[in-house]
Amino acid sequence: MHNEVKSKLRSDRQNMATKAIKSQKASKPQKASSQPKAFSEKKALSQHKALSQSKALSEKKALSQQKALSQSKALSGSKASPNLSVGFVLMPNFTLLPFSAFIDALRLAADESDHSEQVNCRWTLMGPNTDKITSSSGVSVQPWETYRDPAEFDYIVVVGGLLPETLNGSQHVINYLQRADQAHTPIIGLCTGSFAMIRAGLMDDRRCCVSWFHYKDLTDRYTNVTPVADQLFVDDGDRITCAGGAVAADLAAYIIERHLGQSWARKSLRILVMDSPRPPNTPQPQPTSEYQVNNKWVVKALLLMEQNLSRPLATDDIAKRINISKRQLERLFLADTGESLQRFYRKIRLSYALWLLQNTERSITDIAQECGFADTAHFSRAFRSAFEKRPSEYRQA
Repeated sequence: MHNEVKSKLRSDRQNMATKAIKSQKASKPQKASSQPKAFSEKKALSQHKALSQSKALSEKKALSQQKALSQSKALSGSKASPNLSVGFVLMPNFTLLPFSAFIDALRLAADESDHSEQVNCRWTLMGPNTDKITSSSGVSVQPWETYRDPAEFDYIVVVGGLLPETLNGSQHVINYLQRADQAHTPIIGLCTGSFAMIRAGLMDDRRCCVSWFHYKDLTDRYTNVTPVADQLFVDDGDRITCAGGAVAADLAAYIIERHLGQSWARKSLRILVMDSPRPPNTPQPQPTSEYQVNNKWVVKALLLMEQNLSRPLATDDIAKRINISKRQLERLFLADTGESLQRFYRKIRLSYALWLLQNTERSITDIAQECGFADTAHFSRAFRSAFEKRPSEYRQA
């Protein structure tokens, strides 16, 4: 009996052990299958995240490529806009030198070499039609096109010339300058172009540069502008005026430097065989003449005298050139100035000598010759008589 019970207990333990082993075997596959499932979910989540990031990166790259393509199309579809755009208009009998000096300075700053390609700068020559315009030297220039909207330009440049035509001719130029003013486009006057600007009503209560040669012409006609004849050009904001001549190249370099930088301005002047650009306040090469004279014959005589300082004219020569007798000229001159013609002539020459001493580094010998004195000793005596100091003492002081 006891043996039977023990045998039964042994059998039960074996059965239980067998069941436990089977249970473990049955549970092991379930545990093994749950682990791959969790790993698979984690891997899928990681792959989804990577895919999302890759997709976002691709979209960003595609957007960047599309933007670059759009910019490339925009650039290829139209030429790059120049940094400086200038429109020229010419008065009849315009002076050729300031026009050519200004436009050539632009041309030389327009590209890297000397191919006249309008890359950095753009310029054009306009008129009411394309009929040729004759300069004061007889050389004719043909406008490239009719007047365009002045708002398309950074500057409108008007080139003056012989005074009678500038004061009375080409009303269409005056009208166009007024359009430029309404469009708020800055205007530049070269030579007597300033007179055209005054005609257009654009210089009221403004400083206006004028050549010493035309100073009296301006002051006799206009009282509503401030004439400046002791410097090369005047920048008065949206109005820039220039004495003319070769100074136009200095003014062009000034404008080029403002828009393109100093290196382009220097490059332009170097090719023109010029030194560094002269600043606006550089004195003009001759002082202004402010003589209170009224007689037309005296005015004509004074103009001849100012033009012939280094080689003074005899009174006979002056009288012949203005078609009047010597005796009548002397009488009119004395009546209008209170001095004889030759005495007044010497005062003009000595005043110029004083100005040269003040504004230049030229030697006293050079100044004496420039002012029409045969030798330095003669010049020194005349100078001391007029100013109570010898030239050397004046310069040292």
